[in-house]
Amino acid sequence: MQARLDFRKAAPDAYQAVVALDSYVVRDSGLEPRLVHLIKIRASQINGCAYCVDMHIKHAREDGLGQQWIDLISVWQESPIYTARERALLGWTEALTLLAETRAPDDVYDELRRHFSEEETTKLAVAIGLINVWNRVAVGFRSQHPVDVAQAAE
Repeated sequence: MQARLDFRKAAPDAYQAVVALDSYVVRDSGLEPRLVHLIKIRASQINGCAYCVDMHIKHAREDGLGQQWIDLISVWQESPIYTARERALLGWTEALTLLAETRAPDDVYDELRRHFSEEETTKLAVAIGLINVWNRVAVGFRSQHPVDVAQAAE
């Protein structure tokens, strides 16, 4: 697979707008980093964005999240490692990422609201929307993740 274009160079103003929203979500929203990692990894897995999965798994490790916690995100429904709060967020992340299929069902929303305030719920929806923008740009333009040669040879 080959990259189609460098969207950072093609439209720097559009890129900077998404970066600004990312900065808000990561630094200024008040959302727990653990939850932001959960959103970014799960949505990126669903959207098949290798570039983003690679990056966000590395960021989660750098922030001290456990390898098993990271590894099992794609099968969260089958693993007891996630808290009820994390599970509610994973369900909401899937519902909003697959919006055309799910239509954001009431039961998933109701479960999310048991664990998060209206303000948090809004900020979580923005974070989910943000990673879906990144995924669509990265997948659409075939962004290539770096390959660790030592890891690839094993």
